[in-house]
Amino acid sequence: MIEEIHIRDLGVITDAVLPLGPGLSILSGETGAGKTMVVTALDMLLGHRADAGAVRTGADKALAEAVVTVPVDHAAVALVEDAGGDVDRDPGENGTATLQLSRTVAAAGRSRAHVGGRSAPVARLGDIGETLVAVHGQSDQLRLTSAAAQRHALDTYATVHASGDFPQMLAAYRQTLEQFEATRAELREIRDKVRERALEAQSLQVALEEIDGVEPRPGEDVELDAESQKLTHLESLRTAATTAHAALNGDDAEPDAPAAVVLIAAAQNALDQESDADPELEDLAKRVRELSILVNDVAGDLSGYAAGLDEDGPARLAEVESRRAALRSLTRTYGADIAEVLEFARTARERLDTLVEDPHREEELAQRLEELERELSAQSAGLTDRRRAAAEELCASVREELAALAMPNAALVVEVEPTESFDRNGRDRVEFLLRPHAEASPRPLGKGASGGELSRLMLALEVVLAAVDPVPTFVFDEVDSGVGGKAAVEIGRRLKMLAQHVQVLVVTHLPQVAAFADEHILVSKSSDSTVSDVRVLDPDERVIELARMLAGHEDSRAAREHAQELLNNAVLPESHSS
Repeated sequence: MIEEIHIRDLGVITDAVLPLGPGLSILSGETGAGKTMVVTALDMLLGHRADAGAVRTGADKALAEAVVTVPVDHAAVALVEDAGGDVDRDPGENGTATLQLSRTVAAAGRSRAHVGGRSAPVARLGDIGETLVAVHGQSDQLRLTSAAAQRHALDTYATVHASGDFPQMLAAYRQTLEQFEATRAELREIRDKVRERALEAQSLQVALEEIDGVEPRPGEDVELDAESQKLTHLESLRTAATTAHAALNGDDAEPDAPAAVVLIAAAQNALDQESDADPELEDLAKRVRELSILVNDVAGDLSGYAAGLDEDGPARLAEVESRRAALRSLTRTYGADIAEVLEFARTARERLDTLVEDPHREEELAQRLEELERELSAQSAGLTDRRRAAAEELCASVREELAALAMPNAALVVEVEPTESFDRNGRDRVEFLLRPHAEASPRPLGKGASGGELSRLMLALEVVLAAVDPVPTFVFDEVDSGVGGKAAVEIGRRLKMLAQHVQVLVVTHLPQVAAFADEHILVSKSSDSTVSDVRVLDPDERVIELARMLAGHEDSRAAREHAQELLNNAVLPESHSS
């Protein structure tokens, strides 16, 4: 709920803090005191168009701020965090979060919005406000006027009142709709893109034939690059090997040239003769013996390496270069290396399988589409039946409320008519209409009814829907216009009933309505009528204000007695008091 509203330099209000509690809060005051400015401040916080003319004369800008407490899983919390704003979460068991919202309007016309302490677009403030507050005024009914909102309200009512299986029916319908749309899309692709699919299949087939003709192996390009490098330097490699072999094992062409094997053997012989005299020298002799073995092994390997180079090197080089050229042809077209070429081939085969025309696939899809359409028709017809049953109950409940609100001949009419196409909610067009009297034709909400009539209709609707489809806070601006006496008492009683479920703020001139308040807030003018003050009344002050509203003379003893009587009688029936 809204915990507090801070207003500064708006209209005749210089600086006022309006604390709001749960239940029903009544806002009263003399004409021109500034009650409308409270609703204007809420409009600002809901992201509506701001009028620079509302800035108090002499001030640079007007400010409206609100502190709102909601459950931590409320949609407004995610919207604030998405905007980069801070959310104060209650660490206790209540699971609540506190949000800070503000809007300033400069006298020059510029408007700024802040969400959770961060600057945000005014539109984001409006998105948040829609989840928090519903305003019903003489000329501005902001809830349940859109087709989507009316359908949602009826569906929520159907879930609770008409049939408990409505959500399951809607979920089953949506699952069928997903299958229907997927099947229709696949069938459309087959029928509408035959040429494109054929060209793509032909292109993929050519590519795969080229790749399959080469038959590349994973890593083959790397292996061939290394082999090509070796074969290109064959003579220099052979010279290096034979030279090294001669240095280690001797050269047949120069038998007297010193060889490493001979020299190491001489060193080993010298050490072996004296190694018994000193353990340290014996260790060195052992290491020389190991060196002799290693040199002989390397010399043998060098001989084998050089001999291997003699095996048809030029012919093999030609084969390698030919194979490398074939692989390069693939990598120029299908990938940076053979690994990418093979991956392209894999995905191309999978895609080709889906492009190859199955002569029976189109027929199967067409048949399946017909089956799903029949299933959708049956399921949507079931949803229509449930909605119509819920509409009858909703209209009957609202009719009872309207009779108590001095509109006995008025009626809510809810039309549920099937449309041609399916959407995720079925195929129904839902519309709420008002019939002001028995002879009148039903008209859409907002057309053919006075502001007072429409406000009372919306009140009746909200009272009926409060238990199933509420927003946290409702604001009613002079919903009691044009009524009095018993009807005014019933309006107050129904506002009180609505406040059993949500927070309700009402601007009113009627004491019969104000008597039902859980909290009475007075907007009063200064002696020169230039500045207004906003404050919460205590019980004694409430009696005085009700007396003023009744007789215009708060000092009248009779008026005060009447006011006290109104307070004493402002109770709900036992069935609504819990």
